[in-house]
Amino acid sequence: MTKGYWIARVDVTDPEKYKAYIAANAEPFRKFGAKFLVRAGQFENPEGLSRTRNIVIEFPSYQAALDCWQSPEYQDAIKLRLPVSTIDLVVIEGYDGPQAS
Repeated sequence: MTKGYWIARVDVTDPEKYKAYIAANAEPFRKFGAKFLVRAGQFENPEGLSRTRNIVIEFPSYQAALDCWQSPEYQDAIKLRLPVSTIDLVVIEGYDGPQAS
């Protein structure tokens, strides 16, 4: 089964209020098997546009990634995030095919 991923770029305007979103998203992330691979670490942006935080979250499947975003628990968490941040989010299927040698 191919894994699923969330790739997000975020600007946070109120870090204190954003903490409520982080607390609220913990339950749906646990429920759908989310694992943070990247969570706002140091980065360079050699091309294109960027935001101040970058996040990559792995899910056991593409369907789990979609189900998490669509879940009532995550939709409630979004309501806490919307007033204090701007986000670009992609839910994407992983790749299990051949790699270049």
